[in-house]
Amino acid sequence: MEIYEELVARGLIAQVTNEDEIREMINNGKATFYIGFDCTADSLHVGHFMALCLMKRLQMAGNKPIALIGDGTTLIGDPSGRTDMRQMLTEETIQHNAECFKKQMEKFIDFSDGKALMLRNSTWLKPLNYIELLRDVGACFSVNNMLRAECYKQRMERGLSFLEFNYMIMQSYDFYYMFQHYGCNMQFGGNDQWSNMLGGTELIRRKLGKDAHAMTITLLLNSEGKKMGKTASGAVWLDPNKTSPYEFYQYWRNVNDADVIKCLRMLTFLPLEQIDEMAQWEGSQLNRAKEILAYELTALVHGDEEAKKAEASAKALFGGSGGGDMPTTEIAETDLTDGGMDIMTALVRTGLCASKSEARRNIQQGGVSANDERITDIAKSFAADELKNGVVIRRGKKNYNKIILK
Repeated sequence: MEIYEELVARGLIAQVTNEDEIREMINNGKATFYIGFDCTADSLHVGHFMALCLMKRLQMAGNKPIALIGDGTTLIGDPSGRTDMRQMLTEETIQHNAECFKKQMEKFIDFSDGKALMLRNSTWLKPLNYIELLRDVGACFSVNNMLRAECYKQRMERGLSFLEFNYMIMQSYDFYYMFQHYGCNMQFGGNDQWSNMLGGTELIRRKLGKDAHAMTITLLLNSEGKKMGKTASGAVWLDPNKTSPYEFYQYWRNVNDADVIKCLRMLTFLPLEQIDEMAQWEGSQLNRAKEILAYELTALVHGDEEAKKAEASAKALFGGSGGGDMPTTEIAETDLTDGGMDIMTALVRTGLCASKSEARRNIQQGGVSANDERITDIAKSFAADELKNGVVIRRGKKNYNKIILK
């Protein structure tokens, strides 16, 4: 199976322009494509991971990826998928985040010998002269068309700043610039980026002529990734200091039954034939499919050794013997009250509950246990000696943390 057909079979491609040309370019390794990553945090998350897997697949098929670090566009803020304006970050913070992205991307993409490029769009965005930009690029955009774009329509009632309104022009200019200077002939992004991406394709055609070849593909990938990358307690990060390998493994081990095969197709590099066989599994076999998914993705992000440790810890925990590599919260003597710590404080301190009221509600609903014993008393307290040995606290079936007194 050719790579384009494989992307379709894995459910990655939502819509394209010029499908026949795109298929020919990708299948023959002629695509120089980019995906952008705005530097809004100091780590990539699961949504980005999906994009990185796509870049890895296409590079393995002979195509050339450009990882575009959006340190320039981050200064503006993408309104796509937002109900309010993004937090304004300082340039120092953005550059720090960009360096963190770079280190994580190098685990997935081979940048040696010009096989891939990593660019920062501040290189060409910051030197732009505003008046020249308005005359040269702004004249190519219809405000009426821009306001019809979904990324702007959903913000009009709550308010859209003029700063954010410029984001589409900046992203479009990225593609136009890289097309001219780096031979970038294709762009990928999520469904929420479709309008911005079409803007870049149209800008190239208007400035360089209708024969200029610039292709656009949107993926089911990124939009679903943004949903998958969020949990009740926050985002699932690729940085092991923010989401441990064990937590990462558990996140995928606990996906919904209805999503496990879809995730295997979209995210792992297992043969489709093997995944099609797993699609016939039912009942308890689905748990095995989830374990395979969790192991494969943890190994991709953190390496085989960490994946094996996370798998072993999860099995030990489910077997009732605790898990040596599970998330752990260390406390000190000064954190104790009257020589101990009550269960509600412990739930909040470990991050299993956001507040004591939430902790109280979970206990009263029977959803909390400590060392495999259900807790029903909100006044339950753990003495210092217990805490020195470590207490494994569970909230529900999927959330664990070991609190230990050091």
